Amino acid sequence: MCFLQIIFYEDKNFQGRSYECNSDSTDLHSHFNRCNSIKVENGNWMVYERANNQGHQYFLKRGEYPDFHHWMGFNDSINSCRIIPQHRGTFRIRIYEREDFRGHTEEFTEDCPQVFEEFKYHDIHSCNVLEGHWIFYELPSYKGRQYYLRPGEYRRHSDWGAVNSRVGSFRRVQDLY
Repeated sequence: MCFLQIIFYEDKNFQGRSYECNSDSTDLHSHFNRCNSIKVENGNWMVYERANNQGHQYFLKRGEYPDFHHWMGFNDSINSCRIIPQHRGTFRIRIYEREDFRGHTEEFTEDCPQVFEEFKYHDIHSCNVLEGHWIFYELPSYKGRQYYLRPGEYRRHSDWGAVNSRVGSFRRVQDLY
């Protein structure tokens, strides 16, 4: 069993008050006022701008993030986090052109750096994560806002926390701890 840990620091370059966390937390506000750097000792994590896993989402794997720009953050606000469970099996995701699993559909088992080139649509309105854990990115080449999807049905883009249906790329969460 691997010990999972993420360390949040109030200041850049791992300075200032810190908080060590080794489990999901829906409200980190009582532990620090702002977050300007993070060390992920082990595991894959999603950190969220607001409490209860709301707001902007950021995928972090093992490594050091000396300021919020290194995790593609928009500001120094992190208020909740969750561990992404390790998945050793196969990966499958089915994406749809329209809400409620309608319209053109395709199934993927690999990362997709350019959704439009593979799917012929700029938007994904619904999806079904059949196996594994995935991250949607708003822009091609794994850039822009990020959205964590675990196995299950997502009938509309708001189900995965997006404000619109634009998905430019997506990838599997497969880094092992």
